[in-house]
Amino acid sequence: MRFWRGFFLAMLSMLVAHAALAQRAPVRQSFDLRVPWTPEPVVVAGKASLVYELHLANEAQETLTIQRIDVIDEQQHVLAILAGSELTTAIGRADRAKGDERTRMAPGMPAVAYLSVPVADADNVQLHHRVVYAGHAGSDLIVEGGHVTPSRRALLKLGPPLRGGPWVAIYDARWERGHRRVLYTTEGSVKVPGRFAIDWILLGPHGGFAKDKGELPTQWFGYAADVMAVADATVASTGEGIAEPATLAEGTAHKVPLENAAGNYVALDLGDGRYAFYEHLKPGSIRVKAGQQVHRGEVIGQLGFTGESTGPHLHFHVSDANAPLAAEGLPYALESFRVLGAYASIEDFAQGKPWTPATPPAAGEGFPAPLGVVEFDNSR
Repeated sequence: MRFWRGFFLAMLSMLVAHAALAQRAPVRQSFDLRVPWTPEPVVVAGKASLVYELHLANEAQETLTIQRIDVIDEQQHVLAILAGSELTTAIGRADRAKGDERTRMAPGMPAVAYLSVPVADADNVQLHHRVVYAGHAGSDLIVEGGHVTPSRRALLKLGPPLRGGPWVAIYDARWERGHRRVLYTTEGSVKVPGRFAIDWILLGPHGGFAKDKGELPTQWFGYAADVMAVADATVASTGEGIAEPATLAEGTAHKVPLENAAGNYVALDLGDGRYAFYEHLKPGSIRVKAGQQVHRGEVIGQLGFTGESTGPHLHFHVSDANAPLAAEGLPYALESFRVLGAYASIEDFAQGKPWTPATPPAAGEGFPAPLGVVEFDNSR
């Protein structure tokens, strides 16, 4: 009797164990995670980082709420964490959702996380992303993906695009409609040509950017300033024939079509699949033609107020194709400038307030900080 009792208990234990093995882990539809552009390292204000985008698409049949994004290397070290307000700020959507609504994604909805990840050695790192999210049940769920190995291509070093100063570097990755967050899908794939774009505006000695009220382009301090080749290069293309509004009010009153957004422009072929773009140039000021060889420091045009522009400035960026919009923005380093200070906010700049001076002014190299105020060499 004891034998059969033991036998049945043993068989029951085996059946229970088999049933446990037969149970499978839950499988859920969640996010498609992709990094369309392979990041290249950039040095901003002396600190190396990878600036790129993680694209997320909700492929589930329910609303999913993003709670956290971790950027992880191949050794499982967490290099960056986005949560709370930092996560909300980093997320962008085509419908321009505000606040926490940005992280709640309906079925089929895409979003973009704009990332800036500090790295000590970008040549020896592989990244992937962990997204913590919640579904209708409210419990925390995890999906990992978006694997990418950063490019090891050497950082491009360039000369100044302008002379003298003080020039303020107008850009900030956090601005919802800043260059960094404007996606273009004009030829079948999404691109970010202005990923590393800077709008350069000349300041007065104590701040401000124009005489009087700045209602006329000619009242702006930087108007008609010489624009210079940043390297020995070949002129890849030019775009001319865009008229300049007589007043700033006239310029902002009219919608500019995408094909004219760059205004009058020059594109230089820098080699190795890199192109420098100079946009919004003054009508009649372009001195070069496609195919012409230019040398670093050579004047190629003048700063103006053409195309989609809120005021006279030089829009400068580097990209991977000879196209103002259908190209990916690439990082670069300016070889020499002097850091005079910075603005605490874009509002301070817009109100004509003085910038906060650097004490003492310091030599700079690389990519200037957002709203940094710099001075370039006056020589050719």
